[in-house]
Amino acid sequence: MKGQNHDRASEVREETVAAWLMQHPDFLLRHPDVLAKLNVPHGSAGATSLIERQVAVLREQLAHERGRLNFLVARARDYEALLMRLHELTLRLILAPDLTHACNALEQALREHFRADAVAVKLFPVDANERAADPLVRSFVDFIDRDRCLCGPFASEQSGGLFGELPVEIHSAALIPIRAHEQTGVLAIGSADPKRFAPDMGTDLLERLGAVAGAKIASLAHLSRAG
Repeated sequence: MKGQNHDRASEVREETVAAWLMQHPDFLLRHPDVLAKLNVPHGSAGATSLIERQVAVLREQLAHERGRLNFLVARARDYEALLMRLHELTLRLILAPDLTHACNALEQALREHFRADAVAVKLFPVDANERAADPLVRSFVDFIDRDRCLCGPFASEQSGGLFGELPVEIHSAALIPIRAHEQTGVLAIGSADPKRFAPDMGTDLLERLGAVAGAKIASLAHLSRAG
């Protein structure tokens, strides 16, 4: 029992000393005689001075921060590239004269630049009675009125209704809501890679894409009625 108390007291004293040194980081600079007598064990080769050990720790921290910075820079570059692709797709949609050309522009751009194995645009009526009569609408009834994208694993029974017959099996997908004045719908991007679209991935660019597509569809519908 006495030994345990002694160990606890030693731990407390060490913590106190460590806390005090943290509050007075220049202590060893003001007392070089103390510094000269301190050695920190370093592997099996013996001991190294405290300054050498501190330099090694700082180098490790610097390497970690450099790695983190490189990761952030890479992510920023990827994001910038995606923004440029979204801009190019927006220009294509602006020039599309009708819904068929708009959907073709979407599919081509998403396959070329967003690594999509399948793309589909499905529009549904806003009226609830008309929705109920459509089996495809019923399979997406929980999604139609969402405001945000839905990403993650994709059910095989939904794949056929959206994408039709495909040479590859779709394992993950991003479902992007589309809002037009008289129609609602989904822009679906499918991938054979089960990890391509994950539930926790960022969806802000996808939602921007849905907003652009919805605006284009609304404008085409307006031109159709005017004609």
